[in-house]
Amino acid sequence: MRPPTIRDVADRAGVSKSLVSLVLRGSDQVRPEKREAVLRAVRELGYRPNAAARSLSEQRTRTVGVLLHDLRNPWFVELLDGMNSLLHDNGLRMLLADARLNRRTGQDPAGPFLDLGVDGLIVVGTLPDATALGAVAERLPVVVAGAREPRLPGVDVVANDDVRGARLATEHLIGLGHRRIAHIAGYGAVGELRRESFEATMRAHSLSGTAVVEPSDMTEEGGYRTTVRLLSRTDRPTAVFAVNDIAAIGAVSAAEELGLHVPRDLSVVGYDNTSIARLRHVWLTTVDNAGHEVGRRAARCLLDRFEGRGGAGRTDLAVPVLEVRGTTAGPPDGRVTTASGPVRG
Repeated sequence: MRPPTIRDVADRAGVSKSLVSLVLRGSDQVRPEKREAVLRAVRELGYRPNAAARSLSEQRTRTVGVLLHDLRNPWFVELLDGMNSLLHDNGLRMLLADARLNRRTGQDPAGPFLDLGVDGLIVVGTLPDATALGAVAERLPVVVAGAREPRLPGVDVVANDDVRGARLATEHLIGLGHRRIAHIAGYGAVGELRRESFEATMRAHSLSGTAVVEPSDMTEEGGYRTTVRLLSRTDRPTAVFAVNDIAAIGAVSAAEELGLHVPRDLSVVGYDNTSIARLRHVWLTTVDNAGHEVGRRAARCLLDRFEGRGGAGRTDLAVPVLEVRGTTAGPPDGRVTTASGPVRG
């Protein structure tokens, strides 16, 4: 049997094809009883709109390309959830692509989205060659989410206030009494902002001489190897602030393999407040960088550009919150206890 058509729906509901189209587009210009008759006919017939035909008539695909820097990072899940909820409410679908995979195969990361004719593009995370987005932004609306680069004309950037978040984490450790604090640093603008804020906070408390910064690749293995190096020092740190939760998990693993107890012998703070940080046997103290909210704001920026409310491009920063859990305490030589809970600043 042939699939039902919009004409079949109109005949079943006793209305015109144009009225069926209005109902399917969600128009508020249809009387409730007519809307219900159309929706009932759609259900009874099992009608599904022809997306390709609608795209041709509307000259848009009602799809949004989402170019993800790294599918392995669990923080992106919450960002995508916040993004997808708002896009879905506005009749848009997400198409995901892994930028890492495209790079390995030699593809232009945004190329497949342009071929598919997406209505807009959201770039999630820090891309190694973000400047290539400039040409894409000349052809369709682009929003960057969860990263601080690139700064391109007409491109909105929605992210977390990394400077404020890193300060919260560092001041938390200082407030517990730690003086020898190490930072497992990352890369890109986000990693640089968090590192600079850590160093500035340590300077503000006259602790520059005991601050240590070690670079990493922002992975669990990188956090593990960096922590092993840190803990092999004669003046080993009593606390570690990692650039993200994944690196922090690596730091916890390294400490435990070396016979140290977290937080009795080493305090660890992460960044992102991912689902991993909230696992009961991990219970990581971390900075909540409002991933769900960042996703919603990024989707809102794209919707605004669809509606002609764009402009030169703006930066929108969400406010971070420190979640104090079970991986931080006072230093071994002078413990100070504190109640667990969110810390705002």
